Amino acid sequence: MKKVITIYFLLLTIPFWSMAQQEITPETLFKIKQGYNSNDPATIALTNALTNNDVKKLTVNRENEGKVDSYFKYKVKIKGITDQKSSGRCWMFTSLNVFRPAVMDKLHISSFEFSENYLYFYDILEKANLFLENTMATAAKPIDDRLVDWYFKSPIDDGGVWNSFVNLVKKYGLVPKEAMPETNSSNNTSKMISAITTKLREDGIDLRNMINSGKKLTDVRKTKVEQLSEVYRMLALNLGEPPTTFQWRYQTTNDTISPLETYTPQEFAKSVLPELNLNNYVMFMNDPTRPYYKLYEIENYRNVEEGINWKYINLPADELKSMALASVKNNEPLYGSCDVGKQLNMDNGTLDINNYDIQSLYGVKFGMDKKTRIITHESGSSHGMAIVGVDVDSTGKTTKWQFENSWGATAGQDGLLVFTDDWFSDYLFRLVVNQKYIPENIKKILVQKPTMLPPWDPMF
Repeated sequence: MKKVITIYFLLLTIPFWSMAQQEITPETLFKIKQGYNSNDPATIALTNALTNNDVKKLTVNRENEGKVDSYFKYKVKIKGITDQKSSGRCWMFTSLNVFRPAVMDKLHISSFEFSENYLYFYDILEKANLFLENTMATAAKPIDDRLVDWYFKSPIDDGGVWNSFVNLVKKYGLVPKEAMPETNSSNNTSKMISAITTKLREDGIDLRNMINSGKKLTDVRKTKVEQLSEVYRMLALNLGEPPTTFQWRYQTTNDTISPLETYTPQEFAKSVLPELNLNNYVMFMNDPTRPYYKLYEIENYRNVEEGINWKYINLPADELKSMALASVKNNEPLYGSCDVGKQLNMDNGTLDINNYDIQSLYGVKFGMDKKTRIITHESGSSHGMAIVGVDVDSTGKTTKWQFENSWGATAGQDGLLVFTDDWFSDYLFRLVVNQKYIPENIKKILVQKPTMLPPWDPMF
């Protein structure tokens, strides 16, 4: 009791001014203005430069030009570059790109692409169902409850991660692009997503009202199915209807044409990737805001009601690099996710922490580390790409890496991006690795009971 009283009186001794908010008075403004000397020639020159030119171009670090080459000791054999166009489906393109080389190698073909549109259709349909189920499960909570608000804030979107891909392929299989090509709406998703989102918010409120007014659960679920039928119609009108069976054949590199075969999507996936076991892949994170060597799970972060949540092992960056090196050396690309906008020079296709020098231009110091950038929302994963190359120095230490992007063949270095080892440490967040490249001591972490994290966590 004495300890509690002591703490109480200590709190009373804190000066009131230390907790009060401060306005900008004329005197304060005078002091603030000292940061800009309008009579200084250098300041005048910088003002003229910044008010008449692109800031990014003015911060290009000349000293770093030409220091990052495009040669790699280890590189996955890839062919062709995909293009997600104006959509947020990078995670889906990246996941499929990880397996494209294996299909081309097995079938001896020079080009191949899975249908992203096919998986995308079911991704949005499943997300719609999950949202409606979530609104039903939380109907007793007030509309301004944080979880309910989170659901209604974004009923569906284009985004996703590795577990989203796993859920879709296990349930719906795969088809080649020819079986369900892209449409204008799959390439430009915003208008369709906006319309479906509006409908789902209305539907979610209707389901909440039905439950809270005492309607029978059978009647509520019947209404939900009718609502999903309308979502299906909207998707089919925009994307086309997914095939349940299709015919497909291909031409090999020696000009042999295969027989025309009929497949279901599940049969096709098994045919072109017979050894694929998605359960063998593990997602890792480099999140310095949390303890390493632990298993985490994001609550309700999935796209399919009965599917798996986003689950990952948090590790230091060097551990991720070691596994990525082993995979690329064995000609297997990896799913990676990063903050692609940081220090990206699209003119030369590089990601390097020294690409831009904003400090020197403004004369202001920037010094946040990765942990601080995460907790302040300054940085986070924004884009997925396949890691397909790695270079090492004479001691075997990794020095730079290469992404296969999904922004088309004209972006970056013919569709590829080079990123330095330091940039990997600062801005790469997620990596998916086949278990055969995971050390035994790391595999043991998978048996831990995961720490559950809320879906609104800053990292996600």
